[in-house]
Amino acid sequence: MHARLVRSAAIAVAAAGTFTWAPAASAEPSQPTPSASAGPAEAPAPDAGSVEITTKDTAGNALPGAVLLLLDSAGQEAGHGKTDAQGELTFSDLAPGVYRLKETASGSPLHEVVADQDVIVTPGATTRLTITDPFKAAKVLVQAKDDKTGKLLPGATVNIGTGTSTLLTLTTGAKGTASGELPMSSRKAQFWVKEIEAPDGYDLYKPTKTFTADPGAPVTVTVTNAKTTTTPKPDPSGKPTHTPTDTPASPGKPNSGTEGAAPSASGSDTPEADSSSTAATPVGDSTPKTPTGSLAHTGADATPWLIGGAAGLIAAGGGALAVARRSRSRTDSHTDDSTGS
Repeated sequence: MHARLVRSAAIAVAAAGTFTWAPAASAEPSQPTPSASAGPAEAPAPDAGSVEITTKDTAGNALPGAVLLLLDSAGQEAGHGKTDAQGELTFSDLAPGVYRLKETASGSPLHEVVADQDVIVTPGATTRLTITDPFKAAKVLVQAKDDKTGKLLPGATVNIGTGTSTLLTLTTGAKGTASGELPMSSRKAQFWVKEIEAPDGYDLYKPTKTFTADPGAPVTVTVTNAKTTTTPKPDPSGKPTHTPTDTPASPGKPNSGTEGAAPSASGSDTPEADSSSTAATPVGDSTPKTPTGSLAHTGADATPWLIGGAAGLIAAGGGALAVARRSRSRTDSHTDDSTGS
């Protein structure tokens, strides 16, 4: 019924000479159109970050020419380059995440490279990182020598250090040498060496020597040892090591020593007198004998008495010899007379 009324109105307007298409909005129900905001919204692009690197040594000096490599989390290269004259290098336009930084060259023959390290990049920010390259170690060679012959000596132990710190302890081997590495904190450093144990048969080298070393360069240090002086061992028997000297002989008689002394005629326990003193004493003299090796100081010289006693002995001996000859002559004469008769 409603549809017929609409058609009749349109025909009536056309008969009057005027055509107008004015569809009634309510004649047919409208379908809603999809809205642009109805679908899921796209995520905005993330902001990139950067890494700014500065390289220097332990003394604080900038290191130009250091070669650096940056790897992403998948191990792919994200950037590489060399530090400039100020020791700086920047990696830009990096997606946020964790990266691996590798130093492949220090750019200096005096410096070592550092170990690999992780770097975190945050959105829209610059990560600043300082790399400190250590100096190369100095290579030290220690020698122990005989101070007279220069022969290399095994078994010498030394300490090497700087200031109050001991850095190395080395012992010379069979060839008389030992080697090690000394850490360096500057382009030139001073060290000391002190022997704490000497080779067998040698005295300890007591002075402390100093020397200088350069990074990565060899240096030789020499200590000299003197042979230990041996002293004679004491005689366990307790006997004196010197030979006693003989007592000077009395005038007129050779010195025969104590071994030639005649035993005491009295047979008593009185010590035997020196033979030289016995020979010099006149017969029948009852004066006490002077101790061996000295004469009693009586205020008079004993030499005339000694000479007189010796002369008396010689005269008595001559008289006895004459009497003996005379007796023998008489005996011979008596024997001849008896034979003749």
